[in-house]
Amino acid sequence: MSGVDGIGGVTAFDALRRAMAENAEEPEGPARNARAEQLLAEAEKLNIPLAVVEALGHQLKVYNYSSEKAKMFVPFARLLRMWDEHPEDFDEYETHSLHWVFKWMTAGMLDQPHIPLAAVEKWLGEMEHRYRLAGHSERAVRSAEYSVAAHVGDLERAGRAYAAWLAADRDSMADCHACELHEQGWWQVQRGRDEEALDLWAPVLEGEFTCAHEPHAALASSLTPLLRLGRLDEARANHLRGFRLVRSMESMRSAYADHVEFCALSGNEARALELLAERPAYFTDDGHPRSRLDFMAVVALLMDRLVELGPADRPVPGPAGRSWTAAELAAHARAEALALAARFDERNGTAHVSERARARMAQRPLVERLPLGVRAVRTVAAPAVAPPAPATAREPDPAALVAEARRLSDTLQPNAVEAWAAVARAAEGIELDPRDRAEIADHEAMDLGPAGLELFERAAELYAEAGDPGESLAAHARAAYVRALAGEVAEALAAIAGPYDEVLALYSVDGTGVRQTASVLMSRARILMRRVHEGDDEAFLRDAESAVREVLALAEGRTGDDVRLAARVAEAQAMLAELAARTGDVQGAAELFTWAAAAFVEAGLPWFAVEYEARLAGLLHHLGDPAGTEQALRAALEHGGPHLEAIGRAQLHLQLAEVVGGRGLAEEAAEHALEAAHWADEAGEGPTLGALARHQLGGFLLRLGRWAEAAEVLESALPDLSADQHGEGAVVQAQWWLGDCLSELGEHREAAERRLQAAEIARRWPEQHDHATLAHLAAESLGAAELPAEADRAYARAGALWRELGNVHGLVRSLRARAWLALRAEDGAETARELMADAVRECEAALGDTGADEEARQRLVGELGHTRRQFGDLIARSVPEDAGDDSIRAVLEESLEQVVEAVVVFASLGDDALDARTGAELAAGWLAIDLSRPAEAAARARAVLDAYGDSYGGADGADGTAQARRAEAEQMLELMEAQER
Repeated sequence: MSGVDGIGGVTAFDALRRAMAENAEEPEGPARNARAEQLLAEAEKLNIPLAVVEALGHQLKVYNYSSEKAKMFVPFARLLRMWDEHPEDFDEYETHSLHWVFKWMTAGMLDQPHIPLAAVEKWLGEMEHRYRLAGHSERAVRSAEYSVAAHVGDLERAGRAYAAWLAADRDSMADCHACELHEQGWWQVQRGRDEEALDLWAPVLEGEFTCAHEPHAALASSLTPLLRLGRLDEARANHLRGFRLVRSMESMRSAYADHVEFCALSGNEARALELLAERPAYFTDDGHPRSRLDFMAVVALLMDRLVELGPADRPVPGPAGRSWTAAELAAHARAEALALAARFDERNGTAHVSERARARMAQRPLVERLPLGVRAVRTVAAPAVAPPAPATAREPDPAALVAEARRLSDTLQPNAVEAWAAVARAAEGIELDPRDRAEIADHEAMDLGPAGLELFERAAELYAEAGDPGESLAAHARAAYVRALAGEVAEALAAIAGPYDEVLALYSVDGTGVRQTASVLMSRARILMRRVHEGDDEAFLRDAESAVREVLALAEGRTGDDVRLAARVAEAQAMLAELAARTGDVQGAAELFTWAAAAFVEAGLPWFAVEYEARLAGLLHHLGDPAGTEQALRAALEHGGPHLEAIGRAQLHLQLAEVVGGRGLAEEAAEHALEAAHWADEAGEGPTLGALARHQLGGFLLRLGRWAEAAEVLESALPDLSADQHGEGAVVQAQWWLGDCLSELGEHREAAERRLQAAEIARRWPEQHDHATLAHLAAESLGAAELPAEADRAYARAGALWRELGNVHGLVRSLRARAWLALRAEDGAETARELMADAVRECEAALGDTGADEEARQRLVGELGHTRRQFGDLIARSVPEDAGDDSIRAVLEESLEQVVEAVVVFASLGDDALDARTGAELAAGWLAIDLSRPAEAAARARAVLDAYGDSYGGADGADGTAQARRAEAEQMLELMEAQER
């Protein structure tokens, strides 16, 4: 550091100021505070009163923006004493600052329960007196009075002070608009007026008013009101945006607590635990008791919720030094919060703080689960998707349960198996007839899948005993099919042969019905389809198709009101569709899947259509029918309803996100990607399908310009995205998108890191365009991060790649960027000129290639024009500060020469480069003025006015560039005319 020796000994006042400015840019925390204390000690050695004043002010500021707010009072008391004794030692800025921090002192005293309320009131009076002497408005004083009254619960006084605050004039002592609006909205929330609060906060939330702590605090404060009002999309967005802002700011523990509270109230308990784990010091930092109370109250709220969800001995992050369970931390946090609240109330003489703390800890969730799009692990098992069988308060009647179970199974309802299980439980100790016992065993076997083989055989025996040989054969057939499901296809075919022959013989003599016969035939068809899955042998395909058509020949036209038979026909159509797809008849397969799905829906079984609508969507996508694909996916989601499993729902939403995103509907696509991420997490597929959904969600949010939300989602996706699971392309794209987001957010160093990481992967790819683009983007970020040497290396790397790819535009732009970087370096003007000259030569060389088509040539001409224009600007800015008049004139002449060349180049492109040409004309005009050539400048101005004429930039302001160019040209002419007079 210039002017500093040893550990930081400041040797001059200007060096002290630089050191304080550098320290102000450091992260909030004890290290920054310690450095401020060290700088104060160095200031005292300078024997310059103003140096001590500024160092004390710096110390005050860093204390205020840290967890050690309690340290503010000592330096402020010293500053105030210095002011009273020697006000002449304070310059204008420090005088303003001294009065400004009176507000911090009042609020700071309120936040410290050991400071008596009488002292706070006395300080408020002192503030009012000094502001009046200094000629300031009472606005800041009334605002401070309102804070005192609201804190102690004196609502009548708070209301009066609030009204007086708003009525007083704003002056230089008033808090910034953002802070005032935040506090005003907070008051509305306390009065139960959430809508009014959000209206007040809107300009802050939308970025119209900002400051060091806004919109950070307003975003946090808005979360619970938005949940209460059901404005869930806004709440989600504000959480993702706001948490990024407060994550690294030590002084914003109360806002951080608001985000934990939001998670606890919206079914995101797992994320809330992650937030606690990120900030272990928040449990114990005691420099600001008021924010610690806020934090511990929210911890208690969250832990109570976790205990309620169970188990109570779940390990959770807590104060360092020991391990914690949810139940233990719940008790600890509640005790800490109430003890802190009691200290405030004892000081204030009211019960207001304790009442508010208890109310906060007693809140109930406002939303069962609000998907956030970021990684989440459920803290409890997901609820069953299918609705349970109806239950009654009275002792269940077995006969009624049997009737209900039979109705459900006859109509293929999703909870038929559960209904028969209820029959089995109710019938324990009761002798049922063989038919009932057969159906109980049959459905229990269905629930077991391949493990139900023996139960299917037992059911067949019971059906035979009940006098239903057809259903007995159907149960044997089902037993054969589960062998195929277990991989024993040959054994299954052998097992089905007997029931198949027997049921056909029985049916031929009216010994059984169509339903039972169709059941056996369908089991045989299913087994033959399993054999097809093992290998597309032509004979296997013919056998399977023959078996399927046998089902259709039996059942088609005979279904009537029989839902089971209708389902057989629909399933057979779907089997034919699958066979058609395997033989390459994609169009035929799509038509058959369409018929099958429609048949299930018509039969009142829409949930059976879902699988085939999903298959149909894939085929239609292959056929290039996006509208049909979208229609099929939407139908699948609609028909699945509550019966759709979480993993299926995730897959359908993800596919639909891709389809509607491809149509440019980024907002709806983001909604589907969000749902996909949520259901993937529910299914336990967060690291696989969930990561892919988050990847897509981040991209759609980026497309919508919601940079902070996109960044939060992409950062959450990246730890799970892997080249093996998702492909290198997905990893690179996520890093690329994240770099774009961070760049938009002004986090340029972080953006560069992400872009360089992506470039490192892309460098291994055969096609190097992405590698070159990422290297170029990383260079831009490094330059914006004030890392010129690193930026130059990255631009050089990108330039070499562009050259290898034959991309002249990328190469030229990298050279121009390097030229500007070089100009910023000491003694870099000559290097900058050489680089810009190289850029010109590259353009001219490319234009000499006669192989380029006319469109490509026009683009190259435009690139040359921009390069000439920038060359002129660069030369003009390269004049040394100590240059003589002759040297300056020579440089301006050279600059003008390049800009005039740019005008000529742009003019050759006609109207396509009109704005670029007129911009260069005006630049040339100003250079002519600097060279004392008024006639040339006037000619340039008139050329601009002639170029636009009266048809550009009319009164409606449709062409803003034209209006601006004309205005500048007219200004130039007026200046020339004034000089002539």
